[in-house]
Amino acid sequence: MDADDRATPRSLRERLGSALFERVAGPDGPAKRRRIHGTPGPRWFPPDAAIRAVHGDASMFVGGLAALLVQSLHPSAMAAVAAHSGYRSDPWGRLQRTSTFLAVTTFGTAADAQAAVDRVRAVHHRIRGTTAAGRPYRADDPHLLAWVHAAEAHSFLRAHEVYGAAPLDPAGYDAYVADMAVVAAALGVEDPPRDRAGLDAVLHSYRPELARTDEAREAARFLLLHPPLPWPVRPAYGALAAAAVHLLEPEHRGLLGLPGVPLVECAFQPLGTAVVRSIRWALPAAPGPRTAS
Repeated sequence: MDADDRATPRSLRERLGSALFERVAGPDGPAKRRRIHGTPGPRWFPPDAAIRAVHGDASMFVGGLAALLVQSLHPSAMAAVAAHSGYRSDPWGRLQRTSTFLAVTTFGTAADAQAAVDRVRAVHHRIRGTTAAGRPYRADDPHLLAWVHAAEAHSFLRAHEVYGAAPLDPAGYDAYVADMAVVAAALGVEDPPRDRAGLDAVLHSYRPELARTDEAREAARFLLLHPPLPWPVRPAYGALAAAAVHLLEPEHRGLLGLPGVPLVECAFQPLGTAVVRSIRWALPAAPGPRTAS
């Protein structure tokens, strides 16, 4: 193999990684990444924190999609998303804002993390509305925030457990839930769960409130069947979507109208593993944090 042959895989890797990173982080993603990881100062979480292991892994691509599906089952949360988030008109913008928030609060300086939380809380404070059933909602309602947090934390945890490069032990996942509680409390969640058992209990406690509304059905169709992607990359996205569905709790899947098909589902995890490994291969490693003040 000559030098040109050896360079080709690296060149392909860089092209794929750059295109994927731009989709997730936006055109100014590299600059934001340098600021998040390179700005000196204290962080909310130390380098060995469980939240860093989970949120820095490519399994987040599956976990994020699963979280959106689960969150859509709460009528008030879904009504707020449908009316105020622009997920259909600007899906990539919404993804980029969410990924930046997660990156800043997980890896950024404490000052930047607090500023990101303050911006989100200010946006939540302005969001008010009424569901199709006539129930009023507000985005800063602690009860609604607790649902969004529980669905998100559970989905990220499960995705890392199944598709992560180095899954944590039970104590590690308890530590992850405790780390996530720091961010949740800053956002206005009252007494967020601090271990996995508590997280599961909170998630289950919302079961009487969940329903597959028309807005939830539309969101699921958009996420699973009609993503805003060019056709050449849709097979890979389909594998991610199947992997996300595979993570859902049976009751959540049933509410979404996604019944299990055992002979088909046996391929979901291998497909998900393959596409997550491909993403992990393509994306460049993040620079190490600078913690000196």
